[in-house]
Amino acid sequence: MTTNQAVLREDAPLDLRLSDAELESTTEHLTAFLEGVVDDAGADGAVLGLSGGIDSTTVAYLAVEALGAEHVHGLVMPSVVNTEDNMSDAEWVAQELGIEYDVVEIQPIAESFFDAIPEAADDRTAAGNVYVRTRAVLNYFVANYENKVVLGTGNRSEAMTGYFTKYGDQAVDCNPIGNLYKQQVRQLAAHLGVPEELVTKTPSAEMWSGQTDEEEMGLDYDTLDAVLALHIDGPLSTAATVRQLDVTEAQVERVVELYEESVHKRSMPPAPEPLYR
Repeated sequence: MTTNQAVLREDAPLDLRLSDAELESTTEHLTAFLEGVVDDAGADGAVLGLSGGIDSTTVAYLAVEALGAEHVHGLVMPSVVNTEDNMSDAEWVAQELGIEYDVVEIQPIAESFFDAIPEAADDRTAAGNVYVRTRAVLNYFVANYENKVVLGTGNRSEAMTGYFTKYGDQAVDCNPIGNLYKQQVRQLAAHLGVPEELVTKTPSAEMWSGQTDEEEMGLDYDTLDAVLALHIDGPLSTAATVRQLDVTEAQVERVVELYEESVHKRSMPPAPEPLYR
């Protein structure tokens, strides 16, 4: 099985893969986008967090192609909940691309928050978000110092379901892969030459030990992508989506629930209407 085949399960409800020509034009489009963001900001390059996952790896490959390795700075920011394998993969990516990178242990920083509000430290989600937001602060700390922009690594599947930390991993200057479904990110990664073991590894935000994206969301990415494409982004009703994709109504309803409950994450903070103009 080739890497391009491996990005799609045999029983995937929908094939969202791009053609070879579309992959090439997408690569050109995204690298031009990155060049434009950096140029418009008058910046000297870009900073991004490297997790060892497919999303940050793909963005790193795109950034190097767009800006040159000398203009990309990676940050590997492990805590006690991060696996050694993922952190090793993050460093491997940086070394393969020849970019500057730093390893910053964030556990001591997170512990200062936990010590300040100890009653919140046992809340798994609250504590996990501390790690994510700490990384965002460090990304901008380095970017400000080096006159660089911060690159986001979120994809469309995560954005549409709110699978990110508000003012955390989406506290960025741009999202190069923000309009690609997870399936398409894996395919683009393979097209860019990302090693197959990274293309096909199990996705995890690593907000706590043993966490996986698909277990937390309650469905796999191929099913999520398919429902998003045809029902949330597309015109099909729930019943038509169930028939077209051979998925359950409960799976469609779960995607709708994730989408509707995360609207606030995709919007500017609300303010009251002005009384006087």
